[in-house]
Formats: sequence, structure tokens, C-alpha cells
Amino acid sequence: MTDITRVGVVGCGQMGAGIAEVAARSGLEVMVAETTGEALEIGRTRIVSSLTKAALRGKITQEQRDAAFDRLTYTTDLGEFADRDLVIEAVVENEQVKTEIFRVLDQVVTRQDAILASNTSSIPLVRLAVATSRPDQVIGIHFFNPAPVQRLVELIPALTTSEETLKRAEAVVGGILGKHAIRAQDRSGFVVNALLIPYLLSAIRMFESGIASREDIDNGMEMGCAHPMGPLKLSDLIGLDTVASVADSMYAEFKEPLYAAPPLLQRMVDAGRLGRKTHVGFYTYS
Repeated sequence: MTDITRVGVVGCGQMGAGIAEVAARSGLEVMVAETTGEALEIGRTRIVSSLTKAALRGKITQEQRDAAFDRLTYTTDLGEFADRDLVIEAVVENEQVKTEIFRVLDQVVTRQDAILASNTSSIPLVRLAVATSRPDQVIGIHFFNPAPVQRLVELIPALTTSEETLKRAEAVVGGILGKHAIRAQDRSGFVVNALLIPYLLSAIRMFESGIASREDIDNGMEMGCAHPMGPLKLSDLIGLDTVASVADSMYAEFKEPLYAAPPLLQRMVDAGRLGRKTHVGFYTYS
């Protein structure tokens, strides 16, 4: 049985909201932080909507939904994370932003053995760990979108992460949150994205060069390879900015040309066409 009962989640975007929901549904006391009151309200609405839909679809009962609501609190002040046993950072995939958050968490979280975790999908964990005075307690806990639905979580210990921290993280992920955890080395992309991102980039290059239409590319993988979602639809779901950020991180680490973001992807990000989150990407969403 784990000793972790109080969780903090930094960021209430798509991933942060999903992680907070998973933790609250699992019986943990969850505090969610955002930078502004407006962003916090948008995130709170996202969580409420997701929990309500889960209840309407019979995934959880109305009582479980209400209990999850009661376990959630919201703040714009990271100083309120002082009593947290576990904090999971889930903000934009930007190393400078994440590093500053870890510096702040190191100062405000008072529990001596608190776990400081990142949901990063590509940034080396050791760079976040050494920004703190407790690098042995920093680890990657990488959820997949949508977090309440996807069963897998990647656990990524840095070179500095202690075995105790890794075991406690495994106990939370598997024992409390009910996810299936796999371990990955602290290499950009870890396991899933190291396999997935080159595949997505190849599909984008195929569309960019005119080899096939977006529909034929996606139908080819859905109907020909039994994938539940084609690569261009999946890129839209993940967020084209996230795909580009992970690709940039992997290319910076390995210098492998296949990891370089195609020009079309870069232009779409520049134009703010990020996929489902902005209602337009490779497809248009109402």
C-alpha cells in the first residue's frame, strides 16, 4: 500500500485535466494549478464535462462522479502545493518552462520524500531533476491522451532517480490509478513516442509530397493495418504542436533525419492549426 494520498497537478490543459480526473476518480485528494484564473476555469470546466460524460455513459456512477468533484480543488498559487505527496507537472512541452516549475516546486513542497514527476513526452528527465535539490525524487510519469481512457503509463527514471522513488511511483500508477506501467530509459521519445513519432512524420511527408490524400493515408492504416485511427487523425488528436515539439526534441538528441519535423508540420503550427484543440489541423472539427 502506498503512502501517497495528496496529489498536485501543474497544468489543467488536455493532459493535466485528464491526469487530475484519473487521480480524483481513484480516491486521491487532488489540487490542480494553472497560471491564471481564466485558464483554471477552462480547465475546471473540462474536468467537470469529462466526469459528467463518464457518468452519463455508465463508466462511473453519479455518486462516484460527485465524490471525484469533492476531491478536486483548484489554485493559481503553487505555494499551496506545500503538503503534496506527489506532484505531476503537465504543462507545455517546453524545457525552460518545465525547468522553472521544478525549481519552484523544489522550494514550496515541504514533504521530504515527495515525488516530483513530469508528464513530458520527450524532454530528458535528468535536466529537470538537476534543477532541484532532490534529483533522486524526480521521475517521469508519462500518461497518454485521453488519460482517463488510455491504460498505459510510461515510468522514466533519470540517472539520478532512486530505486525507492521508482517503486513508489509504480505503486501509485499500478496500485491506485489502475494503469499498466512500463519502464523506459531517459532517452528522448522513451518507448511509445520513439516508435510513434517517426510513423506520424512519415505520414505527414507522404501527404505533403502528394503521394496520397489524407483520407487514403488514414483509411490505409485503419483498414489495412487495423489501426483504430489513421496517422493524420491521430496527429490532430495529439496536437500538431506536441508532435512537432517531440520531433524537435528527438532530432536534437539523435540527429536522425527521420525525426526532423516536415516543413508542412512546421507551417501548420506557425499558422495555429494544431488539430482538434483549435478545431482545424489536417481535418476540420466543429
